[in-house]
Amino acid sequence: FIRKNANMEKIIIKGGKALFGDIKISGAKNAALPIIISALLTADEVELSNIPSLVDIKTLYKIFKTLGVTVEELPKGKVKIRADRISSLTAEYDLVKMMRASVLVLGPLLTRFSKCKVALPGGCAIGARPVNFHLDALQKMGAKIEIEDGYINASVQGRLQGAEITFPRISVGATENILMAATLAEGTTVINNAAAEPEVEDLARLLIKMGAKISGIGTNCLTVQGVERLYGATHMVIPDRIEAATYMIAAAITKGKITLHGVMPGHITAVIDIMRQMGVDITFHPLSHTITSDATSSHIVAANVATDVYPAFPTDVQAQIMALMLVAEGTSIITENVFENRFMHVPEMQRMNADISFINDTSVSIKGGRTLKGAPVMASDLRASAGLVLAALAAEGTTEIERVYHLDRGYERLEEKLTACGADIKRVDE
Repeated sequence: FIRKNANMEKIIIKGGKALFGDIKISGAKNAALPIIISALLTADEVELSNIPSLVDIKTLYKIFKTLGVTVEELPKGKVKIRADRISSLTAEYDLVKMMRASVLVLGPLLTRFSKCKVALPGGCAIGARPVNFHLDALQKMGAKIEIEDGYINASVQGRLQGAEITFPRISVGATENILMAATLAEGTTVINNAAAEPEVEDLARLLIKMGAKISGIGTNCLTVQGVERLYGATHMVIPDRIEAATYMIAAAITKGKITLHGVMPGHITAVIDIMRQMGVDITFHPLSHTITSDATSSHIVAANVATDVYPAFPTDVQAQIMALMLVAEGTSIITENVFENRFMHVPEMQRMNADISFINDTSVSIKGGRTLKGAPVMASDLRASAGLVLAALAAEGTTEIERVYHLDRGYERLEEKLTACGADIKRVDE
């Protein structure tokens, strides 16, 4: 799947075609990564399904192989993982730098083996996402942490100890790391100001299947009673709510109609509410787990959006909803409350004739209704790439998007899915 020359590829889109059809939503990347990592907590086999085929997942498998973990990839998104013969407790920089989520191996390795060494992480350039929340919490649980030569050296005498942890602000990654570490700690750990995202819930559900004792799932306070050991389990990853939102917007921005299969509407309520406010017709079919996004007779109007932690509007859909606002009547305002530096797609959209202006560091004003024009643009991060693809689908003429390797980190077969709905999109070598 991973293309050797992905860094040299670009996507070419001829816009102006309404999209019609059906799209099967893949497993959630942001659930799959911590769920795969949780297999480090046991020597037994963990069998997972609905794992998306993405660059970040493949990077994680490479990290696992350097640790001595057995990864058996099966057809149709299934994988069997066994961490019974760990040969290394060091997650190397060369792989960790490619993906932020790889810092999540820290909690499981430390709690199970009492020591590990993990490179400081990389990932999308969307502002500071410090790992100090993770490290401070582990120190409260008795870990000794030293940072040297770009590595986190963590160790503990005996087992980690249960503790009361209060995060300064909600962090999905820190919640997941400490949740996993706490499962094998001695005593009770209480995580206050915990993330309540569906992906965190999904991880907790698997941990419970493995024998963990966790209460407060889906709330901002998680309580974990540590156990001596965890066991193997079988688990199916939830569908990707960000991918679902992206294709709902693809239908809306092109005045088309797309039915998404294998979705959980409850996970994207905030996005659905805003899209309905903007005039898009969204219908659920609960029995078949489908959502239809229909803008064939819609009059798209402006709306204001503020991103925040779940269940508010997700920061990972900010660039995509901005694209829809470009074709809406009136002026929309987006306020980004989660990450700084997450408006890097704005100058690229301006190249496509978008009328966007900065109100301040965290807010932009979008005057909709101008005709978007195809142009050469560059993707700065994963979700910015998706926003540019959506804008290109609605633009007159041809758009060339460079640095599309970002897309492969979070969207499975994006061009294939859009082409099946009538988009004129192709990937070419530069």
